[in-house]
Amino acid sequence: MPFSSITPRRYIYTAVAIVVSLHFILSISHEGYGHMSSLSSLKGHIQLVQNTTVLHGQNSTLVAAVSAETPDVTVHEPLERRANATFVLLARNSDLEGVVDSIRQMEDRFNHKYKYPWVLLNEEPFTDTFKSRVRVLTDAPISFGVIPKEHWYQPDWIDENVAKAARRKMELQRIIYAGSVPYRNMCRFNSGFFYQHELLKNYKYYWRVEPEVKFFCNLDYDPFLFMQDNNKVYSFTISLYEWEPTVATLWKTVKEFMAENPQYVSPNNSMDFLSDNGGETYNLCHYWSNFEIADMDFWRSEAYSKFFDFLESKGGFYYERWGDAPVHSIAASLFARKDQVHFFKDIGYRHPPFQHCPQGDDWSNGRCGCNPSDSFDYQDNSCLRRYESLFL
Repeated sequence: MPFSSITPRRYIYTAVAIVVSLHFILSISHEGYGHMSSLSSLKGHIQLVQNTTVLHGQNSTLVAAVSAETPDVTVHEPLERRANATFVLLARNSDLEGVVDSIRQMEDRFNHKYKYPWVLLNEEPFTDTFKSRVRVLTDAPISFGVIPKEHWYQPDWIDENVAKAARRKMELQRIIYAGSVPYRNMCRFNSGFFYQHELLKNYKYYWRVEPEVKFFCNLDYDPFLFMQDNNKVYSFTISLYEWEPTVATLWKTVKEFMAENPQYVSPNNSMDFLSDNGGETYNLCHYWSNFEIADMDFWRSEAYSKFFDFLESKGGFYYERWGDAPVHSIAASLFARKDQVHFFKDIGYRHPPFQHCPQGDDWSNGRCGCNPSDSFDYQDNSCLRRYESLFL
């Protein structure tokens, strides 16, 4: 029969016959082939494909199940797992260049692999130029939000004459941001309102990033998942002493709250990080909150909500200059267990004028760009030793 006379159906039959014949011959002559092409083995491979489908979403998890009938197949599990988390960056339009630098570094060092979303907040709308310059830096979702006025500006019930006198007094003491009302607005917002913002309500964990900071090292694991898997609520890279005049009455207020609400204080707390005499006085140690990875549900808890409301009622954010760093640090140290606060020693970070540079294997494994001999960890004004002593 001429080749041209073979119909398409006969051609298909001929091809199938050849394949079946080859399969039969190989099954007899090659034992390994017979095993790998068996129905049960094929079923195992189909199951593997089905179980390694990525479910995209905020809490997407990749689970790989390997059939016991295909022990030669190596699957790394999990291949992808993400926390319910986001980056949070508070900035003004004038901070654009510093924002670009910070986001670019975070993307290069970590987030290009994980693509966690970004939430940027401003007291006024971001410009189109700002948004276009930032969007090009990442493939991750990015949102731009405006802070509600009641969460940002000095409340009407604050006595401005008293607040102005306090600012003037601090200016004479040459305290940084002494005369700045916007700085106080920011401290109050970060202490009690950012986690209530509409763009953050559906997230649990956040990583705070600021303009003009540096991230020195590669991260080959997910700090958000570390927090989640180890039941951590707060983390830091730098700790130091606060300016005493800025928090002159803060500890007195904290002691009043603890006396009225002892049920919120954890039995296994970190009081020894905050005080050298069992809580009688405050030693001014705090975690520097321009870097923090934390659980927003901790801030949303009854304990912290009542704590912030109590602080707010005293007016200390404006009558003094209570910072979100001591406020967050005191709350995490008192209301959480000490093992729920974590020091990320392998995350290289700089916020001028201080930096944390990892040491030893953490420095080399992270391909860190910082000088390991230039780290704030054990300098005179650092509180890291106090934190470490909690676990001795």
